[in-house]
Parts: sequence; structure tokens; C-alpha cells
Amino acid sequence: MLKALKVARKNGLQTALDIDYRPNLWGVARHGDGESRFVESAAVTSKLQSTLHLFDLIVGTEEEFHIAGGTTDTIKALQAVRAVSDATLVCKRGAAGAVAFEDAIESWDCGQTGPGFPIEVFNVLGAGDGFFSGLLKGWLDGEPWPRALEYANACGAFAVSRHGCTPAYPSLAELEFFLKRGVVRPDLRNDGPLEQIHLATNRTNPGAGDWSTMRVFAFDHRSQLEEMPGYTPEKGGTFKQLCLKAALTVADGRPGYGILCDNRIGRRALHLAAGTGLWTGRPCEWPGSRPLRLEPELGPDCGGLLQWARENVVKVLCFCHPDDDAALWSDQIATVERLFSAARRNGLEFLLEVIPSKVAPVDDTTTATLIRRFYGAGIYPDWWKLEPMATRAAWQNAIDAIEEHDRHTRGIVVLGLDASEEELAASFGVAAGFDLVRGFAVGRTIFGQAARDWLSGRIGDEEAVARMAARYQGLCDSWDRAANNRAAA
Repeated sequence: MLKALKVARKNGLQTALDIDYRPNLWGVARHGDGESRFVESAAVTSKLQSTLHLFDLIVGTEEEFHIAGGTTDTIKALQAVRAVSDATLVCKRGAAGAVAFEDAIESWDCGQTGPGFPIEVFNVLGAGDGFFSGLLKGWLDGEPWPRALEYANACGAFAVSRHGCTPAYPSLAELEFFLKRGVVRPDLRNDGPLEQIHLATNRTNPGAGDWSTMRVFAFDHRSQLEEMPGYTPEKGGTFKQLCLKAALTVADGRPGYGILCDNRIGRRALHLAAGTGLWTGRPCEWPGSRPLRLEPELGPDCGGLLQWARENVVKVLCFCHPDDDAALWSDQIATVERLFSAARRNGLEFLLEVIPSKVAPVDDTTTATLIRRFYGAGIYPDWWKLEPMATRAAWQNAIDAIEEHDRHTRGIVVLGLDASEEELAASFGVAAGFDLVRGFAVGRTIFGQAARDWLSGRIGDEEAVARMAARYQGLCDSWDRAANNRAAA
């Protein structure tokens, strides 16, 4: 470490030290005294002071500066450190905030301070690292010390008011929102708007793919297959493996491709998709149910999600319309809310699909009205799956409704409703004109005829895969052309 510091200094790099004094790791406390934060030791003080000149920034609690300065009088300790180092010294003082000293130190008034935050201390694990993360952000950005300390105090506040350590730290968007809005409730982990931004801007699932473009082959259909002549559960499962093979053929290892696949008929295909790089959505609704009912395997409390792969996205389809009566709305919203809460609890992303046109006539405001109702119930999907809308006004209304509530959603995919390739290409031309629409999730247009022919024995496996791959590729090409036209415009 000392060699690395000397090389860094020689090459003009900035260096920082978190004193982070642990007496037992210095051998001045017993092995089991890990919680001990201060034991006086002239030997430790001497060793520390021999290296403090190597740093541009030194950070510690009052007790940590006591060990670095060799005295329990904090101001005198800071003066002792200043005698051997020109670094900016940042002293953390708990509830009293933190102070940064750039020059000579005569009293606390010689330092610069940043605002603190009146929050509930729930868990102190990781507080120091959270503080330092905010401080480094301000320091490396060249912010004045009061602003850097504000960042630091805020990041420390997030750490101590939430459960856990590193996962509690804020994203930049979350930090900026918090500093602009301020503390609404001291238990930050229970601040709904803040937690939503935290979850939405710290996503790590599904996988590490780039999902800015979504070309999704949806073969999560169950009842549609079950109603086809020649269907058996065994044949259905085998056919879905052929669908997966077609999807992988088109994707060819590239990002931006995905599937929707169920676990009831398509269990084998769903599990084979794991680790392939495909974005993978998994349906939860009982097919065609209205009011919405969920697949029995999830259980009454949706506890079945605990067994899902982390890369699986929870997908639910709700047939609903703004004109539905109050009792039906209450029932369906409660079911979606229960599933959404369980998905969040299990760290799974959530896709909400709404289809109002199968319920009643729609206009340019129908989908936007539905979106606002779900947000009003506290449901914040990571993804929206919306039926194709014929006008730009309808799309703009829907997007406005989303962005009013959640500017950090992953985006929208367009569903197919068994439309022809020509109809879908036309709908893509409208939808791709909006940045928030990432792509499509289409099924029967790709697999419908191939499934009927394969189940009846008119074609074999290779022909089925080839047909589906060709149709899927054609839709991908249509979307990419529409998206490229938007980019060119």
C-alpha cells in the first residue's frame, strides 16, 4: 500500500485515507473486541503519523483523529495531524455533522460544514463508507467543501436509516431528489417515493443485458395452445422448446432479444433459457381471467416467487377498462398490488400488461387513464406492455401518464394481439417514434400457424423452427427500421 501511495504521489494522483481505526486489528485489543472503536496506543499513533503526509484527504471520527493525533482533545489531535500533513482533514462528529479543515486549525470555527439530516438511526453498518462515497463524489467533482459534506451527510443518512450496507446507498438520481425535496419522514426506508427511485435507479436485474431495445418473442400463451387440435401437455412443452430454439437462432448471442415463457407448459424451455443472455419474462395470470386470477403455483401470498430465478421478470396481464365498475376495479387492483409487492420483496422486476380493447371501446385517453389508476394504487411497473395504439396522441397520452409518476421506468413494449405482420409493421412505425417505447413482445403472429401445423403433424421440428425464426426476424427488422427512422429524424 505504501508503495502504491508513493507511486500515486509521484504521478500527481489524488490520495485519500479513511482512518477507520479498529483497535483489535492493530493488536491493541483482544481478537473478540471487534466493536471496540478506541484504545490509546503510542505505537499506532506513531505508525499512522509516519504515513499521513502521503494523503490529500484524511477522514475520520473524533476518536480516529484522537489515535492519529495522539491525544483525546480533538482540536489538539487535529493540530497534531496538521503538523505532519497538508491534507484536507474531515472530522465526522456524529449528530453534530462533519467539519472540513483546509488550513490551520485553531478551533471548530476554522472549518467548513455542510448541512446534516434529521433521520432515524436504524442500522449503523456501512455508515462510514456511505459518508465517504458522498464526500468523494463532491471532492472529485471539485465541489466546495460544504456541498461535498452535504453529499456525504446525505449518503451516511441513507446508510443508517435502511437495512443493510452497500444496497442502502443512493444512486445519483436518488441523491439529487433527496437533496431537492428534503426529509419528509425520518425513517427513509419507509419513504415511498424515495424507495421507488432507489429501486428503479439501482436495478441489477435481469442479468447484465442492454435492454434499451426489446425484441421479444412471446410464447407464454397457454389457453391458445391448449385449444389447438392435437395438443397434449407433452407436445406443448416440446413445441415451446422449438420456440426457444427459434428465438436463440435469431438472437445469435446479441443483446436486445428476449422471450416470454410460462412455467406450466413451457417449464423445460423456461429453464433452458437461463444463462443464454435472453431477457426472460414469466407470466403469472391465469389465462383469460377477469377478474384477474393468478397461476395456482404462486400460492395465495405469491410466496412461489421465492423460487424464481432472479433474472425472470414477473409479468401479469390484466384485462381492464376505465369504465369497469368499482367492485371489479377493487378486486383486480388488489391482485396486481399483491403480486407487485411480492415481486419487490423477492428482488424481481415487474411487467404490467393492460388490454382495454378486449373489454370495451377505447379512445386516445383510455390507456393513459388506466396507467394513472395503477400508479395511484402504488403500483410502479419496471416495464409496461401496451397494445398497439393507432395515433400519436394516444401514445403521447400514455407516455405522459407514465412520466408524471415514474421517470425511471425501464420502458414500454408493444404487444401483438395476433395481428398480421403488415399491421404490426404499421403500428411499429407509430410506436417507435417515442423514446420510451423500447420494442415489442409479440407471440401468435410468430408461432400461431407453425403451432397448428406442427401439432397436427403437417410439419416437423426443423420446419417449425425455420418458420418461426423467419417471422421473428421479420418483426425484428420491422422494428429496427422504424427505430432507425426515428433516429434519423
